[in-house]
Amino acid sequence: MTTPRRLLLVNGPNLNLLGTREPELYGTETLADVEALVSRTAGRFGFDVEAVQSNHEGVLIDAIHSARETCAGIVINPGGLTHTSIALRDALSGVALPVAEVHISDIHAREEFRHHSYVRDVASVHVVGEGVQGYATAVRLLLDVITRRADG
Repeated sequence: MTTPRRLLLVNGPNLNLLGTREPELYGTETLADVEALVSRTAGRFGFDVEAVQSNHEGVLIDAIHSARETCAGIVINPGGLTHTSIALRDALSGVALPVAEVHISDIHAREEFRHHSYVRDVASVHVVGEGVQGYATAVRLLLDVITRRADG
């Protein structure tokens, strides 16, 4: 069976507010800018991107479940669910796809409650504090993981 040439991009709660929400932390680029960056970066390697953003945990979990058969990997910024959602972590683990966790700000340099990530142990790639450009880094690193898996 050949590996699908598609990535799932998942953005969690409040990331729809990028560009206007706390620009000193998250910058002025919008979610549409993020999605375009990820599509351009993945496209250079022959991959398409399916993007989903929701403020509702179940919608994100359903998208992750659906990716099981159609995607080669997942790039996820879980937003606030990073620190609270065992269900999101279990969904990522359950689909057994390579995962890249990305955060625009450095979650380890912020409030103490942001230091723990439930996603961390199921992700093979972690990018924090690179701003929106961290999504491009996450895609490149994830595609390296996918290529290594495909090569055996």
